[in-house]
Amino acid sequence: MASITLKNIVKTYENGVTVIPDLNLEIKDKEFIILVGPSGCGKSTTLRMIAGLEDVSSGELYIGDRLVNDVPPKDRDIAMVFQSYALYPHMTVYKNMAFALTLRKEPREEIDRKVREAARILDIEQYLNRKPKALSGGQRQRVALGRAMVRNPSVFLLDEPLSNLDAKLRTEMRTQIARLHRNLQTTFVYVTHDQTEAMTMADRIVVMKDGVIQQIDTPKNLYRHPCNMFVAGFVGTPQINFITATLREQNGQRCVCFENYAIPLPERMQSDEALGRYMDSEVVYAIRPEDFHADCRRRASGASNAVELRVDLAEMMGSEIYIYSRLAKSNIIAKISSNEQIKSGSTVDLYIDLDRPHIFDKESGLLICD
Repeated sequence: MASITLKNIVKTYENGVTVIPDLNLEIKDKEFIILVGPSGCGKSTTLRMIAGLEDVSSGELYIGDRLVNDVPPKDRDIAMVFQSYALYPHMTVYKNMAFALTLRKEPREEIDRKVREAARILDIEQYLNRKPKALSGGQRQRVALGRAMVRNPSVFLLDEPLSNLDAKLRTEMRTQIARLHRNLQTTFVYVTHDQTEAMTMADRIVVMKDGVIQQIDTPKNLYRHPCNMFVAGFVGTPQINFITATLREQNGQRCVCFENYAIPLPERMQSDEALGRYMDSEVVYAIRPEDFHADCRRRASGASNAVELRVDLAEMMGSEIYIYSRLAKSNIIAKISSNEQIKSGSTVDLYIDLDRPHIFDKESGLLICD
């Protein structure tokens, strides 16, 4: 098994475009780490450099204690699973999974044992004599995983492996891959643009933008303590609400003021020194959709947490309703229980959870306090 270390990694293409300006990352042995970010953020390029499919322009890349900058992919003890499955169409599932071991000239009995064991774990034993065209997308992806498994690599690299699957299959395969990681106890590096995949599977998540790591943390900490507005907006479904507000003191309390509302800040922010420097200035008040409530028992004393919203759209999502509206010139999404009787075009009073806001610097987008 192996850790992965990237030290001052730079990737510049021949046309002079630098996509990774200076990347430093430590991936622990047996860790499941996921790189996320929008298209073009450099996550797939980073994965391909670890795999040896892209050259490192400068910096040092280690797998375990070995510097691998100039080591070819076949000698890095890694296995890669691609978005496109990359199965040989003329071969059966068995032969696809056995191919790399056959090239290594491993004993036939050992190849058979490894292939059948991987097929058992992935529940594809019944498909071993079929060809890829006779399989569903999820079954093909399991074959691709099995082909990587039989090599017993130190590192698994997965590049958006679920993006070609429908929503139900993606959910099933997330469970399969998470279980596979627990069983194999191998280092997994996984790339996706889907933050739901990252939040449900990763030990740690690396959020990237424009080739720069914005934050590395556990899913829970990323969600609760985002370091800037980009991370806050990228993590969480529906997206967090950003409201431009002025920080003022009213009735002896720090409040964020917008439109005709003055929303008090939680006790922990009342004496925060960093926030104190923003008094009478504009900040960004961020509140997640689930921190709006329709239940009047959530009303604070003096109704200081109540906002009135015109419901542009009430979207029924089963156990929840998503309310789309506008507040202080910002688009707002609130997520409330579907037990509430709310319809598009109506007006509703919602109550903000006063203990759950994030406050960001309006100019830099950096977190002031949460």
